[in-house]
Amino acid sequence: MKIDILTLFPEAFTSVLQFSLLKKAVDRGLLKITVEDIRQWTQDKHKTADDSPYGGGVGMVLLADPVMQALEKLKRKNSQVVAFTPRGKKLTPARARQLARSPHLILVCGHYEEIDQRFYQLSGAEEISIGDYVLSGGEIPAMVLVDAVARFIPGVVGKAASVAEDSFENGLLDYPHYTRPAEYRGKKVPPDLMSGNHKAIGRYRRKEALRQTLFRRPDLFARAEISKIDRVLLQEIILE
Repeated sequence: MKIDILTLFPEAFTSVLQFSLLKKAVDRGLLKITVEDIRQWTQDKHKTADDSPYGGGVGMVLLADPVMQALEKLKRKNSQVVAFTPRGKKLTPARARQLARSPHLILVCGHYEEIDQRFYQLSGAEEISIGDYVLSGGEIPAMVLVDAVARFIPGVVGKAASVAEDSFENGLLDYPHYTRPAEYRGKKVPPDLMSGNHKAIGRYRRKEALRQTLFRRPDLFARAEISKIDRVLLQEIILE
């Protein structure tokens, strides 16, 4: 997969792309990421990328032209264009999985108040939000999307099963995890996880995933698919 990121602040991505999973994916040729400075496509010697809003008000608006010029330079027939804005649809695991199938993503990072609305009208970019809050720009949302999408690219995560068991993948939050030592400051690892009994381990993990979702994210639990076995586990949770 090829990902082009358009931003006014390319240096913001340096550390994120040089460590951990994303760097390994790039080094192995599974992912190619290029960060482009939008100011390359500005039209004056001062590389002006923003201006005051028509109608007045605080803040500045990112000019449509340099963003469109950059997009037209990079876009191919199979490109998927994403722009980050609070009014966009929330990023979900399902959408991240779909985007991971695209051979080419172009991520547009707005800044200041917004990008001139005509950019959205002309580009047809998909508008995505990572949550109901306002950030100073689209750089952090772009980092979030790149990391979320990369996990679904075959070979990026060492064990595919670890992705399948992530939070939200089966409609529930993930179960709690433990490692050595078996006891830490008086807190012990649950006996089922130490038993070596795969059936007991699976049952424990499913029960705890249900518990986590029920009490921490009731909104998510309300949409989850609950099996007959899950109902038995839930009854046990309620009676505890």
